[in-house]
Amino acid sequence: MCCSLFVTVPRTERLTLFCMSRKMTGRRIMERQTGCVHIYCGDGKGKTTCGMGLCVRAAGFGYRVLIYQFMKDNGTSERKAMEKIPEITFVPGLKQEKFSFQMTDQEKQERKQFYEEKFREVTQKAEREGYDVLFLDEIIYTIRAGLFDEDLLLCWLKEKPEHLEVILTGQNPGEKLIACADYVSELKKIRHPFDRGLAARDGIER
Repeated sequence: MCCSLFVTVPRTERLTLFCMSRKMTGRRIMERQTGCVHIYCGDGKGKTTCGMGLCVRAAGFGYRVLIYQFMKDNGTSERKAMEKIPEITFVPGLKQEKFSFQMTDQEKQERKQFYEEKFREVTQKAEREGYDVLFLDEIIYTIRAGLFDEDLLLCWLKEKPEHLEVILTGQNPGEKLIACADYVSELKKIRHPFDRGLAARDGIER
């Protein structure tokens, strides 16, 4: 019945009916576009900042955004601000986290299992609930640290929903991952206050 209705009504009305059927009235439709893959990498500051900025832009346009932060706890400053935006959802992570070089071999094994399970949970949620943008912050770092299987990410990227925009961050992405991306932006460090002993500052680096 719906199919015959779509045949007899003008294209603009068909689009309206489609929006209503998806309960997406008042929201732009990412399904009409091809979702691309973004990588922000390099040794410079600003990879997460770039990803979060893109998420805010997408939310401002009406897209629904899902974010998970690997290697970070639930208390980042960007999270506290962006959780107030209705179109943005953060998936909870660990209450506390440490750098990979601080972990024992046992902790690394536990983290790898945790992060791979969390990845499956987050990607399934993005697909099941029809999100438009998925940001996997620092997932590249977990790969380089041996805390995540790169093949798991590569396989999913090849099979992801066509409309879904994906953002990945972290240093030193592999050649196979770069080949899967549509945008690859490298942030290069020229100067950084850490080199003169200034530690990470609240509200700026975290």
